[in-house]
Amino acid sequence: MKLLFSLLATLLALQTYAQQTAVQFFKGTWQVKGEQLFEHWDELSPNRLKGFAYDNSNPKAFRIIEYLDLKEEGKNFWLDATVMEQNQGKAIQFKGSKGPDFYQFENPKHDFPKIIRYQKLAPDSMLVTLVAGEKKITFNMQRVKTALNPDATTNTAYDEALAQKLGADAYGMKSFFFVVLKTGVNTTTDQTLIKESFQGHMANINRLVAEDKLIVAGPFGKNNDQYRGLFIFQNVKTEAELRELLLTDPAIKNELLSFSIYPWYGSAALPMYLPYSKKITKESF
Repeated sequence: MKLLFSLLATLLALQTYAQQTAVQFFKGTWQVKGEQLFEHWDELSPNRLKGFAYDNSNPKAFRIIEYLDLKEEGKNFWLDATVMEQNQGKAIQFKGSKGPDFYQFENPKHDFPKIIRYQKLAPDSMLVTLVAGEKKITFNMQRVKTALNPDATTNTAYDEALAQKLGADAYGMKSFFFVVLKTGVNTTTDQTLIKESFQGHMANINRLVAEDKLIVAGPFGKNNDQYRGLFIFQNVKTEAELRELLLTDPAIKNELLSFSIYPWYGSAALPMYLPYSKKITKESF
């Protein structure tokens, strides 16, 4: 009977892991067992995480080891690892695969490791394996409930209600989308189209602000990259949803402006400047 219950528990656990997204699998802070080595992962969107590995063996000299970027698109996964002071600061990309209880990333052309495997042993425990040929390193990691600095004290000014209202995580941060606007491919000289498009552009900005989606908007000065302006969005779940919002802008729809989207992790307090912005604005565009 004990064996039957054990098998059932194992099957249920495997089913749970199979349903997990990369965000559910990795999100949080993981510590190498017996070491002051950590990996910390933050959710940028439902299919993307940013992370970094760090050494906290010397509390006075917190040291980043590498930056990590995990993207999940359907059945496809990629892990970009940027190791400090290696490969001229360029990321190394590993193609991923997923099983009921593991994520595995491979790059046959890399020296070491060629394979990185994260295998769940329990909800808050995993075995990490690094492999290249006959060389193999394994270590256990535990998900830990700790600030990045384990010696950090609680912030006495912390306002839990405000943090929840703003959607802040334990570090006062949350995920945004950062959009860079550029000169578009439409080189028309039709002044009526240009004028109406940019009037609609400003009206659309005001609408998106009122809908609590757009929190920062402004133009760049003259520059060689032809960057025209920037947006920062909140309360948008996916890049696909954001693209639909951006195409409601007549200047973008008419290709007078183009854009690039970047998931961004910043202070959840950022939108709090908006009420003050209204108080110091004498005239509208």
